[in-house]
Amino acid sequence: MYQIFRVNKVVSLIPALALVFLSYTISSGQKIKRAALREEMDSILLAHVDRGDIPGAVVQIKKGKKRIHRQAYGYARLYDSQKRVLPDPEKMTVNHIFDLASLTKVIGTTTALMWLVDHRQISLDDPVAKYLEAFNTPEKMGIRIRHLLSHSGGLYEWYPLYYRASSRAESYSLIASLPLKYKLGEDRHYSDLGFVILGQLIERVSGMTLDQFMEQKIFKPLGMRKTLYNPQQKKHFRKIAATSHGNPYEKRMVYDSTLGFQVKGIDPEAWNGWRTHTLMGEVNDGNAWYANGGVSGAAGLFSTARDVQKVIDLILNPDRVRPFISKKTIDSFLSKDQYKNGLGWMMDTTYSFIRGGPEGSFGHTGFTGTSIAVIPACNISIVLLINRQHTGLSDQGLYYNVGPIREQVFKAVLKYCR
Repeated sequence: MYQIFRVNKVVSLIPALALVFLSYTISSGQKIKRAALREEMDSILLAHVDRGDIPGAVVQIKKGKKRIHRQAYGYARLYDSQKRVLPDPEKMTVNHIFDLASLTKVIGTTTALMWLVDHRQISLDDPVAKYLEAFNTPEKMGIRIRHLLSHSGGLYEWYPLYYRASSRAESYSLIASLPLKYKLGEDRHYSDLGFVILGQLIERVSGMTLDQFMEQKIFKPLGMRKTLYNPQQKKHFRKIAATSHGNPYEKRMVYDSTLGFQVKGIDPEAWNGWRTHTLMGEVNDGNAWYANGGVSGAAGLFSTARDVQKVIDLILNPDRVRPFISKKTIDSFLSKDQYKNGLGWMMDTTYSFIRGGPEGSFGHTGFTGTSIAVIPACNISIVLLINRQHTGLSDQGLYYNVGPIREQVFKAVLKYCR
């Protein structure tokens, strides 16, 4: 009788032991994969730093609730304005603040518009003219909020606003006065000007300045304490990654017709307010800095990898954040349109930074070297912040192309989620 009892007890333990063994095996396998991924990240980014392609970078990779990897590489500030190596370069840390450039469009402006839609203060199909009288013209009255978010409103991609404007109010009026460059809804033409106008729309609807709305309605509720415009004005923000030495490439955009950015009616010699010093906490984007006081819906935000992650976490798991923006609203922004992209967010997986990703992958890039890539199918996200402009222009008058780095990083992470 006693022997039978012992046998039954052992038999009953087998499933439990098997489960423990399976859990241990899975856990061990995940640890091995994480270690391999970290090693690959180090290999990719250190190689580019050591070759002098980029001064430095911060990468953060998260799967579900777990941060798989967060690491800083290289230097936050390495060169002086003459591109000479500093005697005491500033090492990069994971806490450094970066000029997000066009990540402003998604981390700031798009998230703010999600909030306004979710709180029923606007509708995506509202005409822009409903809120901005200057758009109530035969040519522009058909432009809807959705058009500007999808870059299909027909506006100029870029225009040197500072030649004719020196404030946000003047910039808004100037953009509204420009004729459409493309037929409304005809195609996707990535437009900074469209997002500048979306910033104005947020101000008009909310009754706040754009930076006030972002801080009170988005950043504070999400605990994004190091996300802001114009950090150079806040003395306690000392860890800021340096970007360009003035605006040499943007000046080239105005002067060099071979780049395809020149605008009729603009005399390059008519304005000469170009910066030449190394930018630390001053937004690189000329329109944001010279014409909009550092605050724009298209560019101007500075942030850390940790703070950027908080918006990604909200999008991937809206139910885990206290009532803020509903999943229904988020899904409406992340539904592919006829241009293979979402509203604000890029979703075309032919882009290098999400190339080959599963359906539903999304992200965005910034001219300073920043990028976000998200793979909802695997609940994985990548925040990659590179201060590529700090190296300066090449002999060909270009900044180092970080597209291949982004693609390498994405491919390495994609292996982890399989």
